[in-house]
Amino acid sequence: MFIAHMPAGYLLTRYIQRKTGNQSRHVMWFGLIASIFPDIDLLYFFLVDRRSTEHHHYVTHLPLAWLALGATAWLVMSILKERRYLIFLGVALANLMLHMVLDSIAATIYWLAPFSNVGVDLINVTAHYDWWVWSFVLHWTFMLEILIIIIALHVGTKPCKKTY
Repeated sequence: MFIAHMPAGYLLTRYIQRKTGNQSRHVMWFGLIASIFPDIDLLYFFLVDRRSTEHHHYVTHLPLAWLALGATAWLVMSILKERRYLIFLGVALANLMLHMVLDSIAATIYWLAPFSNVGVDLINVTAHYDWWVWSFVLHWTFMLEILIIIIALHVGTKPCKKTY
């Protein structure tokens, strides 16, 4: 997934906001940032690692790491009785997991790492072009990204209904 993580995160966060009645801009921004956050590892991938390790092997793309961090955060919030932040935790975890699901369509995600090194990908995009990006952009799965963007634009142009 190249360009649809944030639009998908927008759709998911907006859905959560409608279900919870929390229309906070802060929650939306938190969801949008979480939707792309796992790809922060690309900085390390390009600047430090020099592309020697596929970036989906980094901890930022390991779902169990995010779930463990989320469980720890939930425990701390529960002990400190800070329930008002649970919406942020829920939105963040939902968007982080959505990122992994979307990446699993045409890239490998290691859902059970570090307990298993079995990767999951629904479709294997083979390299047909000299520049690897074209292999993804010209693959039919890229149309799923375009569809997500179109839906997000459509939903984003409709006014939010306030729920009381």
